[in-house]
Amino acid sequence: MISLEEIRRARERIGDSVRPSPLVQYDERVWLKLENLHPIGCFKLRGALNKVRSEAEVRDLVTASAGNMAQGVAWAAREVGVSATIVAPETAPRTKLDAAERLGARIVPVPYEEWWQAMVDRGREGIDGLFVHPTDDPAVMAGNGTIGLELCEQLDAFDTVIVPWGGGGLTLGIASAVKALRPGTRVVAAEPATGAPLSAAFAAGAPTEIEFERSFVDGAGGPALLPGMWERARELVDEAVAVPLAEAEEAIRLLAARAHVVAEGAGALALAAALRRHDRCVCIVSGGNIDPDVLARILAG
Repeated sequence: MISLEEIRRARERIGDSVRPSPLVQYDERVWLKLENLHPIGCFKLRGALNKVRSEAEVRDLVTASAGNMAQGVAWAAREVGVSATIVAPETAPRTKLDAAERLGARIVPVPYEEWWQAMVDRGREGIDGLFVHPTDDPAVMAGNGTIGLELCEQLDAFDTVIVPWGGGGLTLGIASAVKALRPGTRVVAAEPATGAPLSAAFAAGAPTEIEFERSFVDGAGGPALLPGMWERARELVDEAVAVPLAEAEEAIRLLAARAHVVAEGAGALALAAALRRHDRCVCIVSGGNIDPDVLARILAG
């Protein structure tokens, strides 16, 4: 668990550079925490900026990202006046990589397996700089935890918070804050069914091999849990849900039609999971960076 004190320090470090995201009501029992409305279209600027501002020495930045953390690190690098290099899978959505390049980042495309290894290794040979891990870094998770602080200030009562699970840093950061402030609250992680290693670990009682298929839900799910994440998750996460792609697509359509919200695949997972439940849920809409062609196809049904 990331301490509540460290999450509060993260909020002080971030300061006015990151404004609180809106919390809006979807229906009588579901609320949406709209992290897609930040300047880079996702939550990643919170953790990236807290990581950079917590370092004693400002250095050039490096990360491994399919797109959203690429933007977060590029944005943070621009804030502090250093360069950013992004190791990205060749299959990453062009929309996200273009946005990172507009912020001044250098993109290094690699095969998916090499990108995953760069996350595991916390860097890539030949690329120098401070590696900002997209998920498994206490400072990044503390920055993400500021979402939980805001949520508990914005809403007096809720039963469950549902968070998309990619590498786990968003879920664990939010869970650390919410469990400290509202101990009875359940935390549910939502993954795409095509890559749901946490759901499989909960079912088996330990990390286990899964079949993995890449999909339009590029910001969540994966071929395996990153090292150390299972030990953290089983202390903070109450449940993990594997969401079929058809339900994620339907959630994107519902968010657009009923809430006037554009969400990417990962950003819609929480609502898809909430629609299966009957309690008072807060859904973390983690991002809205979706390729226009993909969005058009999904909206067309």
